[in-house]
Amino acid sequence: MPNLGFGQEWDSTLVARRITDTPCAEHNDAYQQEARVSAGLSKIEVDTTTLPAESERNKLRKHFGRFDILFFLVCTLVGLDTIGTVAASGAEAFTWLIVLAVIFFVPSALLTAELGTAFAEEGGPYIWTSRAFGRLAGAVNNFLYWVTNPVWLGGTLSVSAVAAFTTFFNDGKDLSTPAFYVFTLLFIWVGVLAAILSFDVGKWIPTAGAWSRFVLLGLFTLTVVIYAFKHGLHGFGFGDFSPTYAGFVGLVPVLMFNYVGFELPNTAGDEMTDAQKDVPYGIFRAAGLGVLLYGLPILGILLVLPVKAITGLGGFLDAIRQVFTVYGGHVASDGTVTLSGAGTVLGDLAAVMFILTVLSSGVTWIMGSDRALAVSGYDGAAPRGLGVISERFGTPVRVNLLSGVLSTGVLILAHQLTGGDAGKLFGAVLGLAVSTTLISYLGIFPALPVLRRKYPQVERAYRAPAAWPIAIVLTLLILFASVQLLVPGAPFDWFSSDFRPDGWSYSERWTYLLTEAVPLAVFIVTGVIFWALGAPTRAKTKKTAATGVTQG
Repeated sequence: MPNLGFGQEWDSTLVARRITDTPCAEHNDAYQQEARVSAGLSKIEVDTTTLPAESERNKLRKHFGRFDILFFLVCTLVGLDTIGTVAASGAEAFTWLIVLAVIFFVPSALLTAELGTAFAEEGGPYIWTSRAFGRLAGAVNNFLYWVTNPVWLGGTLSVSAVAAFTTFFNDGKDLSTPAFYVFTLLFIWVGVLAAILSFDVGKWIPTAGAWSRFVLLGLFTLTVVIYAFKHGLHGFGFGDFSPTYAGFVGLVPVLMFNYVGFELPNTAGDEMTDAQKDVPYGIFRAAGLGVLLYGLPILGILLVLPVKAITGLGGFLDAIRQVFTVYGGHVASDGTVTLSGAGTVLGDLAAVMFILTVLSSGVTWIMGSDRALAVSGYDGAAPRGLGVISERFGTPVRVNLLSGVLSTGVLILAHQLTGGDAGKLFGAVLGLAVSTTLISYLGIFPALPVLRRKYPQVERAYRAPAAWPIAIVLTLLILFASVQLLVPGAPFDWFSSDFRPDGWSYSERWTYLLTEAVPLAVFIVTGVIFWALGAPTRAKTKKTAATGVTQG
């Protein structure tokens, strides 16, 4: 019998699943024998009920249809919390948005469409990385993929929701500390509850969030046109669109952060009704909608507001207030905006839709990344206690609660460290979320050509063109953006005025590096620890496959 290394261990688990899923009973004996031989398990009976992965997969329910995937992807890809950050870079931001749509967004859609149909198991990106590079790489990569989202929910998204509330419902005045915590904790735990609920219930928040995006961004774009006819627009010349290297360094990380996420629905792969047909359908339509839903509001902000007046946190909200004066209100000579009548009503409605959109962004990413971490738990790349699917809900409730606790901790810690300064809190957490997220794709994108080589026999309903070139270009872009997040401007002009983030001085460059590198190192070490804690599960899976113990 061949030695069961990592590859065979993976195969034996997959074989067991394929045996139990074989629909034709009359062919089952021959199919089992062929499968055992291919995995090095000839003449061995495998008891699938003792495999941790199988026992948890049996609790999953198929509720994820074609339009669910599309709406889920719209919420995943179109995050309104970063629109102001992009627009603050001026007209060249629109240029880089289009350039990256061509060289990054579309190729990543092609790559993910193949992976998502060929390897459609629950866990998505964890499955792909683990099969391609081993469980240790999968464990570290998956922890980075997961931990970003509680941090993002508790920091950037919750603060964005507060900003919308205070801008439209509190006359722009900051909330008191108790009110701030009541609002943000309610925001976080509503999102966690949505992730806990069975997918046929929880999926309605992404669906509502997708429609909120369509209505809000459509209304904003239409209102910009009306505003232009009535008041004129803030002008800029054609030369303002010219791309620069400094703009590239500053914009690429956050634009890539906006442009990743095609793989997220595949974290619920075993809950899809027809992954082979529905994944490409959702990905390619969401790609087109994503470019449109980012491009129009960013261009609208640039047309309405001077670049110096655009902030990362409030840029989009400020633009909404200004253009909505066409329905009632006025802009004072000092730039103060006052809404009245229908302008107030529509502004309040826009604020509610904005809050729903940022909530749905957090919910979709928590739903997906929590499932990926649970899969690594029952697969032996994280503690087994995290790899438990609820019998009642069919969701990873333990990981969902862990995400909620971490989000709450991030919120409280960041709020205390920044002295309640919403702008600082927003910027600090966004930088960490962007860097951690992008680095996780260093394991995901190269998996395509590696899995083609390792598993050529796997049926592929869709094949991406030029797999190796796409994977190499995407990986190099991610690597470049990750380096620039850690050491902006390197290797040419590290931390010069053209490259360093706002609010930092050249003398603080090492402090900045530590604020980015230390959390990242902690996350990587934690991923290794998770892998070590998964050893008993790996041993059980290997032993079950090797001994062939059967019941009955």
